[in-house]
Amino acid sequence: MVGKLFIGLMSGTSLDGVDVALVEFNAFNNPHRPPHVIQTHFLPYSPALRTQILALQHPTDNELEMTALAGNQLARLYADAVNALLTKQGLSSSNVSAIGCHGQTIRHQPGFKDGTGFTLQIGNAALLSELTGITVVSDFRSRDIAAGGQGAPLVPAFHQAVFSHPQKNRILVNIGGIANLTYLPKTDDVLGAVVGFDSGPGNMLIDYWTKLQLNQDYDTNGQWAATGLVLDHLLADMLAEPYFALPPPKSTGRDLFHAGWLKQHLLYPHLRPQDVARTLVELTAETIFQAIRKTSATIDEVYLCGGGAHNALLVTRLKDKLANTPLTTTEALGIGVDWVEAIAFAWLAKQTLEGKTSSLPEVTGAKGARILGAIYPH
Repeated sequence: MVGKLFIGLMSGTSLDGVDVALVEFNAFNNPHRPPHVIQTHFLPYSPALRTQILALQHPTDNELEMTALAGNQLARLYADAVNALLTKQGLSSSNVSAIGCHGQTIRHQPGFKDGTGFTLQIGNAALLSELTGITVVSDFRSRDIAAGGQGAPLVPAFHQAVFSHPQKNRILVNIGGIANLTYLPKTDDVLGAVVGFDSGPGNMLIDYWTKLQLNQDYDTNGQWAATGLVLDHLLADMLAEPYFALPPPKSTGRDLFHAGWLKQHLLYPHLRPQDVARTLVELTAETIFQAIRKTSATIDEVYLCGGGAHNALLVTRLKDKLANTPLTTTEALGIGVDWVEAIAFAWLAKQTLEGKTSSLPEVTGAKGARILGAIYPH
């Protein structure tokens, strides 16, 4: 292989499993050519691990021990995913410069109580390095929070490096458990600034409700939700959530949009489950649309990625709301919708090892750009 190979690992708020991407950055200086994705792999979470991680989202008995042990378990799962990917490609650990591992977010509270707050992603990077024989870069959020930022979203800097266009203003929308967007001004506009923030729930509440009602992990193509009707009163109540009105920079997660948040809105009598599902799809679509409007810019193109890009109902509603603005997926830009974030963390690891900044203070609100990540050399 020619060039530097990096592996990116991502396990997000959807809690479905681990995305792994093997990426080559040799030709990365060409702004119109995406990174070369050599191989990808997905390893699902077991129901037991998913339940364990969900339990750690909130205070529980003996949580320090449970968190540490869950981190070890995740490291072993990450290692299995990495080793499976290398086996598929016929490579050894010595071929890889580093693994960029986001880890699994357990708590995310920037600015909490003391003004600095904290963020916690587990996954035991030291153990992951031991199990794979590869240098690991992790803990990407903490340095930005220490500099007064939100620590998230992290991917807009990658979006800027890969997806910016000289003459078109673009929006990248990642619909994972949480939805976030990046506004990329045309690079010919020297005064344009990147904007990025979490718009609110993506798939998280939709998937929770589907699991609760149908015992399915997700609603394929939004087919079940499509049988329901939007409940205007319920939608209005949920849209009154103060987070949606906050200006960026801002970020969120399960600390706010959890099952209890949804339940407090479901106090109306005789709600049909499919109507609630349909309303949750509308909530995601509307909050993404409102977030795009907040950029206050002329948008030439919108690109979707993440699991929500597979939800036909959600995509249709976004197209309806965006009217004449072209909307498609990152497939059109050379990167599959399921792998953008994993590739981003391969890029973040590369930036860290090269001593380059990878944060955007205009996105996170930090005092300045920082070199992100902690390195566990092998």
